[in-house]
Amino acid sequence: MEILLQKLNTYLTYQENAPLIFNTGLFLVLFIIFYAIYILTKEHKTFRVFYVLAFSLFFYYKSSGIFFWLLILSTVWDYLLGMAISRCESNQKVRRFLFLMLSMIGNLGLLGYFKYTNMLISTYNQFSGAEVAALDLVLPVGISFYTFQTMSYTIDVYRGELKPEKNILDFAFFVSFFPQLVAGPIVRAIDFLPQIRAKLELTKRDMGMAFWLILVGLLKKAIISDYISTNFVDRVFASPLQYSGAENLLAVYGYTIQIYCDFSGYSDMAIGLALLMGFKLVPNFNAPYQSLSVTEFWKRWHISLSTWLRDYLYISLGGNRGGGFGSVFFMLAFMAVFYFLWPSFILLVVYAAVILTGGLLIFFGNSYVRVQIFTYMNLVVTMLLGGLWHGAAWRFVVWGALHGAMLALERLLKPLIGRWKKFMAIRFLGWLFTFHFVAFCWIYFRAASFEDANSVIMQIGTELDFSLIPTVIQGYHKVFILFGIGYLIHFFPSKFENWMQDRFVSFPWLFQSLLLAFYIWLVIQIAGTEIHPFIYFQF
Repeated sequence: MEILLQKLNTYLTYQENAPLIFNTGLFLVLFIIFYAIYILTKEHKTFRVFYVLAFSLFFYYKSSGIFFWLLILSTVWDYLLGMAISRCESNQKVRRFLFLMLSMIGNLGLLGYFKYTNMLISTYNQFSGAEVAALDLVLPVGISFYTFQTMSYTIDVYRGELKPEKNILDFAFFVSFFPQLVAGPIVRAIDFLPQIRAKLELTKRDMGMAFWLILVGLLKKAIISDYISTNFVDRVFASPLQYSGAENLLAVYGYTIQIYCDFSGYSDMAIGLALLMGFKLVPNFNAPYQSLSVTEFWKRWHISLSTWLRDYLYISLGGNRGGGFGSVFFMLAFMAVFYFLWPSFILLVVYAAVILTGGLLIFFGNSYVRVQIFTYMNLVVTMLLGGLWHGAAWRFVVWGALHGAMLALERLLKPLIGRWKKFMAIRFLGWLFTFHFVAFCWIYFRAASFEDANSVIMQIGTELDFSLIPTVIQGYHKVFILFGIGYLIHFFPSKFENWMQDRFVSFPWLFQSLLLAFYIWLVIQIAGTEIHPFIYFQF
């Protein structure tokens, strides 16, 4: 009896070394129990809201422990401020703006404290030569995602694009909905809130599509991503100088497919689980490595984040209209920090040339030129801040800066590129360049430090021997079989993928259920006892 109670306590309380995530047997058991009751709530909307909200909070508690109180605090804070904004009269613009700023300060304050405090301390130490000790902080799982989600709600209410949710339980349901809570997709209130009390309907096709998404998501995450990560990619990135240039190059290609399988796998499972419950979430990935340009890549990769950055950051800075000097301030601030952290004569010359050229064009160019200059800066600053959102390290800012610079360059060359795109050879070269540019940028995203990133690049640039690649593939043949399957899945023609989906959906639901259950069991057996958290849990 005591052993049983100990196991029950383990299942019901937060375990730091075993957080609750989708690709675990415990989640499968808990979800089956949850779902067996959930399907009985078809005619009981209020109970369903209570029930899902309670399970969502329990799920977050099992994923992040005591930090579920932060989720509750963020929910109450933005609910109250959303109501306060809506109660202001049309002539109380200053009052409405102050309520919006309170929401931003509260959300970004919590995010900043937990995510960026130690980064700021480290940067201060580098600037001043001081030795301020880092704080013992743990980043709450998913805080970046639900912070952006609640911020978008208050901004939409402020802009008049959304009426505030009067029922705090429904609002809490929206914020804490467990399928997408800890790693997205980032859900918009305008899309999700109307679904909460809608009639619960689940067609045979919906059920089949949900099973299909969960199955494919598990394949991507639990088999492909985890295996190539543990058995090859992590080893190389941990000590790049101990591996050949060929192994470093293949590790970069490996991480390129690993992060796609990991994150898109989570999104597939999240969308599938939500669909099983009758909720439709927006797609989050659309074969991003098939893109012919970096601009197209960001229309296909992490779609909910890229559209959030566009709608709430890029447009706020001025967007295509050019806007004011907000982007100038951010740009100069980032440039100054980069120079003081990594001073060099070349960087100083580049900065001087950029500032001089930009200044002359802004102050002496015509209105069209000024708008274009500000637009380019808005693009770069948006990606700089987007990079910083991903991680509290300057290498993420470099990752964002590279993407921002390329987006600006593509915008500049858009008339020329548009004329050339009709040629198949140019389209192929566009794809080849985009894929390798994105893969190169992933080096800064994955490496533990700038030193490690530079070591990977150096090994590839100076020690690359293509004749070693067959030997490396042979030595890690299981890794590269899954490596190939991952890329094959990604580059499936959409027509073939849709055909496979339709075939699966046409099977009887009992067969689909048994197939999915067997597949989940197989994944658990292959995965063993080691838990591999999703990459985006760290953000």
